[in-house]
Amino acid sequence: MGLRRGPLTETMRLQLALVCDHAEQTGDGKLDIRGVFNDLAAPGFPAKHDMVLVMVVEWSRDDIGHYDFEVDLTGPSGQSTMTIQGHSDVDRRDPNRPPARTQIVMPLREVIFPEPGGYRFGIRIKGRDHEGPSLFLMELEGNSTP
Repeated sequence: MGLRRGPLTETMRLQLALVCDHAEQTGDGKLDIRGVFNDLAAPGFPAKHDMVLVMVVEWSRDDIGHYDFEVDLTGPSGQSTMTIQGHSDVDRRDPNRPPARTQIVMPLREVIFPEPGGYRFGIRIKGRDHEGPSLFLMELEGNSTP
């Protein structure tokens, strides 16, 4: 008994979203991703950290042209701590070819985390909100000596 599948991509979807230490696109179109994380420890707050945000968007076959996107980092208090805007140009694809995909590798330098707790990346593409990666920031415990 096989799985029944519809068309590969009926609507645009966020295929991948993560934060890591390093990511790059290889010459053959692959993503090389290292050091994926969801938790960070800092010596105090506000804290600063460098990271790379990686997203892969798989587009519908009807999606052709210029599309804006927005990434918003929200902190424990519900306030936005950072917003990034960008765009992707999507080309037409023949039905016998894979759907168009946009690989976004976005280095983020000195991201400020005002307080410990949970942070979440929200991603808005084509007017739709998508849940991105989450981070939990905590204060480093002091070294205790016996």
